[in-house]
Amino acid sequence: MGVRKLGENLYLYPGSPSTMIKLHEGKAVLVDVGHGSGRHKDLLREVRKLGSEIKALLATHGHADHISVAIKIDKPLFMHRFEFSIAESPLNRELLTFGSKAPEEFLVFQFPHEVKVHAIFEWNDELFGLKAMKLNGHSPGMTGFVDEENCVIYSGDSFFGERIIQAVGVPYLIDVGLFKTSIMQLHNYAIEGFLLIPSHGRPVKGEEAEKLLEFNLQRIEDAEKKILELLKRPMSISELSYHLAKTFEAKITPQSLALNQVPIRAFIAELYNKGVIEAVIERDLKWKVR
Repeated sequence: MGVRKLGENLYLYPGSPSTMIKLHEGKAVLVDVGHGSGRHKDLLREVRKLGSEIKALLATHGHADHISVAIKIDKPLFMHRFEFSIAESPLNRELLTFGSKAPEEFLVFQFPHEVKVHAIFEWNDELFGLKAMKLNGHSPGMTGFVDEENCVIYSGDSFFGERIIQAVGVPYLIDVGLFKTSIMQLHNYAIEGFLLIPSHGRPVKGEEAEKLLEFNLQRIEDAEKKILELLKRPMSISELSYHLAKTFEAKITPQSLALNQVPIRAFIAELYNKGVIEAVIERDLKWKVR
């Protein structure tokens, strides 16, 4: 497996997540180095094949599957200021996905080590020929990286490939409104002809990109409608997680049900703030339509 050329001085090394390689002033900048025991060796090899060496690392966000290899590459890591504490603290990463320290080896991807962040950036900053783009919703500081010259956006987890969504049922997000806004922003770029690269899924462009973004939005709308339907009778977060997984024919495991409780809580907050649902106590904290 080798790199795919995306444009002038721009390459993609496939994986889940894929890693984008930008050659800037003769040196390589890697976006989302990912995870895996041999991933760092693969990336170093591919950069050498390009006749370059690694100068810096950029990360779209601080989830472990996107950054764990950074500690083996030992180059400066840049991240949005909302994400650096998630990267540096294994406990913070578990708080986002489990709500507290998680049981050992329980989460889908668990990385017990700190990942040092050397510099933080703001959205709209220019970094090594790439522009940091606000695409939050999946995580607090989720960032896309725009290569204007090549009309490419590395979109991170601001949207997902269809196969990933079918497997999990509900896209992982922490704010429904922000997630939708990010997708609509990307939709405008797709119309302009930009190539969009999700971290988990293959690059898409044009009509294919528009359809995939619409699929992501549709799944969010379908999830919200199903939640409202289910909440005609009081139901807990964990019950909603199970019933939504059944509805979308997703794989049901203890780990997937725990993970899906995060986006479900985001839906609950959205609906509660709109005054559509209310909290009740029926031998548990439950929610129901007003």
